Amino acid sequence: MPIKYRENVIGAWAFLIGVVLAISVGIFGRNKTDPFLLGILALLGIVVGYFVAEKESQTFLLASVSLVLVSFAGIQGLVLDAAIRGVSIGRLVSAVLGALLVMFVPATIIVALKTVFSLAKS
Repeated sequence: MPIKYRENVIGAWAFLIGVVLAISVGIFGRNKTDPFLLGILALLGIVVGYFVAEKESQTFLLASVSLVLVSFAGIQGLVLDAAIRGVSIGRLVSAVLGALLVMFVPATIIVALKTVFSLAKS
């Protein structure tokens, strides 16, 4: 049986815990989100960003920037739609997307800074 290379176990677990926590916070917290939980999400985002390998930073940046932009646009559209129609599902989805943003924005910033510093070294 081959031994699998486990370069990024901490980052992978932080990512998984962060996504599950963000979805849970969005579903159960809705508009009354605890700042402590948001702080934990931001901290997990920093951990995820720190443990992204340099060889995968471009892929991570492309995916995370896409996710951040689409989440932000989705929140804006759903909030507007919920305000017009009074639909509660729009609030639920925008709460989940907002919690994901709290985690992914710090991760994206950390990976972008790491990439800029590695470019400056060479």
